[in-house]
Amino acid sequence: MRIRRWSRVPDASCVSLGLAAVLTAAVVAGAQSPLIDSPSRSVTKTEAVEYLFPEQISVPAGKPSPVALHFRIRAGLHINSHTPPADYLIPTVLSIPEDSGVKLHSASYPEGAELTLPADPATKLSVYSGDFAIQAKIVASPGDHLVEAKLRYQACDQNACLPPKTITVPIDVVGK
Repeated sequence: MRIRRWSRVPDASCVSLGLAAVLTAAVVAGAQSPLIDSPSRSVTKTEAVEYLFPEQISVPAGKPSPVALHFRIRAGLHINSHTPPADYLIPTVLSIPEDSGVKLHSASYPEGAELTLPADPATKLSVYSGDFAIQAKIVASPGDHLVEAKLRYQACDQNACLPPKTITVPIDVVGK
């Protein structure tokens, strides 16, 4: 019977296989990673737009009442305004589900800032960045309503756009 002794120094084929396995794992992990920190790509773990406030409001029941909804766009990103200059651009839109006990009477969006991207200097976009507020008028029925309003938007950086997204805007509305 012959016993083979294992060497502590791997041969070239073992090193190649080990290196290939490490590189494959790194590529797979990178492809599955939701965060890429590259100035040319913008894929994020956190939301591009964050709802800030109000969390709870009291309004007279049955009467259109003003409420300002405040949002913050992540640094380095922008979203199209409510009135983008082209039909193919996704506008920012607030909505309230019909069965929530609260109706969206009207919404007034801020004017977008003009933005020109380096890749297409001839096109002028209308965008929001930083903090912005939507001035809404709502009509609430009497009682306490946990409203899950929605904000639909598309976030972009200087080079690319993320897919359109809809976030929940939770507001506890008390109709008195």
